[in-house]
Amino acid sequence: MSEKQLPGFIMCVCTGKCPGFKAMDIWDFINQVRVELPVEYGFIHPQLCEEDGDRFFLKAHRKVIIGACAPNMQRKMFKQAFKDAGLDIEKDAVMLDIRDMTNEQAFRVVEQALEKLDEEEES
Repeated sequence: MSEKQLPGFIMCVCTGKCPGFKAMDIWDFINQVRVELPVEYGFIHPQLCEEDGDRFFLKAHRKVIIGACAPNMQRKMFKQAFKDAGLDIEKDAVMLDIRDMTNEQAFRVVEQALEKLDEEEES
């Protein structure tokens, strides 16, 4: 994957109070993702479904991997924001449910998603 094609990674922690993230050290996790995986950026947002959640991360016009709650909920919450940004949520977003996982489990899920993206771009 070339540097210009690297996706971004955003972790939504639902205000930091979601019990689904209690098994994870979110700060260690996000640092491991941004340092060890081929992403352009990695950050934590407290609540992507709020007004400020989609204002900035869709402007890069690159694929975005979102680690958060159930993908069907993410799709409902972000569909219009992707459309408004001229992006296709089905093609430009990879939505991962990483709740109730340890750092190691969530890291592997993100790593596998990146590997799949890389394979898709090569074919």
